[in-house]
Amino acid sequence: MNLSLLSKFFLISLFSFQTIFSQNQVQWSAQARQTDDSTYDVVINASIIDNWKLYSTDLPEGGPLPTVLKWKNSTQIEKLQTSLPKSGYDPIFLMELSYYEKEATFIQKVKNNSKQIDLIIEYQACDDKLCIFREEVLSIPTDGRIINASGKDLTDISTAQNPLKLDFKNTFFIDETLEKQKGNLFEIFILGFLGGFLALLTPCIFPLIPLTVSYFSKSSSSKVNAIRRSLIYTVSIISIYFVLSTPFFFLDQLRPEILNSIATNVFLNLLFFAVFCVFALSFFGLFDLTLPTRWASASDSISEKTSIFGIFFMALTLAIVSFSCTGPILGSLLVGSLTAEAGAVQLSIGMVGFGTALALPFGLLSFFPNIVNKIPKSGGWMQKIKVSLGFIELALALKFLSNADMVQGWGLLPREIFLLIWITIFIFWAIYLFGGLGFLQSKSFKVSIFQKIIGTLVIVFVIYLTQGIFSAKKSPLKILSGFPPPTFYSIKKSDSNCPLGINCFKDFQTGLDFAKELKKPILIDFTGWACVNCRKIEENVWTRPEIFKILNEEIVLISLYVDDKTPLNDNEKFDVKFNDGSSRLISNIGQKWSTFQALNFKSVSQPYYVLIDPDLKILNPPIQYTNAIEYKAWLEDGLINSRFNN
Repeated sequence: MNLSLLSKFFLISLFSFQTIFSQNQVQWSAQARQTDDSTYDVVINASIIDNWKLYSTDLPEGGPLPTVLKWKNSTQIEKLQTSLPKSGYDPIFLMELSYYEKEATFIQKVKNNSKQIDLIIEYQACDDKLCIFREEVLSIPTDGRIINASGKDLTDISTAQNPLKLDFKNTFFIDETLEKQKGNLFEIFILGFLGGFLALLTPCIFPLIPLTVSYFSKSSSSKVNAIRRSLIYTVSIISIYFVLSTPFFFLDQLRPEILNSIATNVFLNLLFFAVFCVFALSFFGLFDLTLPTRWASASDSISEKTSIFGIFFMALTLAIVSFSCTGPILGSLLVGSLTAEAGAVQLSIGMVGFGTALALPFGLLSFFPNIVNKIPKSGGWMQKIKVSLGFIELALALKFLSNADMVQGWGLLPREIFLLIWITIFIFWAIYLFGGLGFLQSKSFKVSIFQKIIGTLVIVFVIYLTQGIFSAKKSPLKILSGFPPPTFYSIKKSDSNCPLGINCFKDFQTGLDFAKELKKPILIDFTGWACVNCRKIEENVWTRPEIFKILNEEIVLISLYVDDKTPLNDNEKFDVKFNDGSSRLISNIGQKWSTFQALNFKSVSQPYYVLIDPDLKILNPPIQYTNAIEYKAWLEDGLINSRFNN
């Protein structure tokens, strides 16, 4: 088995396959309804497949491509009417966008004196991994018949006398596309568990552990009964925190985008910023946050019963009286989950992890009650944890102010300013841990060895943050991905018109000639100016130092934008014919590269990446939207095959 086949077998064994999109994700139909002499209401319907969205006709500048209706032989009489789109903030384009899911309807009154109404529909549609940029041509009869768009295979292009058809080798690779691995909910559970563990060590909860375990031991008729009651108490705590997440399932069903809308609303982000600052001040000891005392009193009175019902209300009492410590941590978990995919599910998993960490000691110690006497006594060390959480809350608060800033485009917190403020917060935290900031310390404050270790780690973290300021492209702080503003939201303005400032080509032949001269492999990047998922790959994958190095030094990058509306010169325009006999005029750059992709690689969705050598040998299966680990493995596999071929 040669090296090329071995690497191919390795990739196939690691990743699953995905069918390449070639059919329309949006199916169109239209009907002309006559209202007067030569006047018609043209009703256009779009049927959108699951998990895809069609962008609306009214979008701000700098965003994705809106849906555009071009009337070739008719005059528009009134304003276009549309069905109500959904809306939400897009963190890639940094703006509020409107779009349709499942279906959309457009109604346009036109004047027409012929037997048919000619319409061209230009649109963009995306799912969570891919985008398409399409053009539909409809000839709508004026006799009232409903006409459907062809829905033909857009890759079914005739190769006869087609100038874009090239003689690529190893075309068997084209039928193999790698699928993105799904996220691991276990990681969400662990994050929630760590949050619960931090809350467990605060003065609100930790002193209650020995008291509660002792209560169950002394008030029970036997050890078995004490264990049973403790376990009911443990399950009740977990259930309470799970129940707190259930309203979001109903919200998600009523309006799927509501979680993202809540998390990205400008005013709510400013409110979260203020609330988290209040949480931080509370942790610093300026005041205590508590729920109404009557809630705790009512719950406590019911908990005096010895039944399961009473034990549940004991757990509820714990949740209420510990709110001053758990509230800020729960708030972080809640708001952090809102922006995630499947937010309600991930929120529940995180809440169960949080509740499990809080409940675990009560359940375990019921089996080993003697260990209670060995638990460290509460004291100054818990106050240090509480103050430390205050610094963390301040850092989290800044994230919400940053969200509002990016939504509105104020420019108050570009990436560098954000990181400088974070560096300042963590420097003050380190000073506190080493014994400074006396106004936050108790009289018995002593600097322990463990405290010095944590302080040293905080300083290391500060040094790590500085890399994000001085070398954002090669050190994008991947551990903190999603917290600081993206690298392009920066005070530094780049003159390069290529992703990340990498030297790239926008024309295939020019890039191919350059690669032949340097004898380097080529990465063909089928992308779009308005492709959200393309920007995600560039922001979250290409910025990895090891991947950036390959892109910048070891290959020639050719970025072909399929939504580029720049007209071709008259001598460059040409017709492409489909195998069903229809044809299409290629009149702009985007159409040219979209056709080039469909003709040679049987794909019409973006992002789409192909590795070839200068002799047009495809080096491994093309890849679409994926994660950094898979993308790096894919690049390295292609480079190995390139060296083997040479």
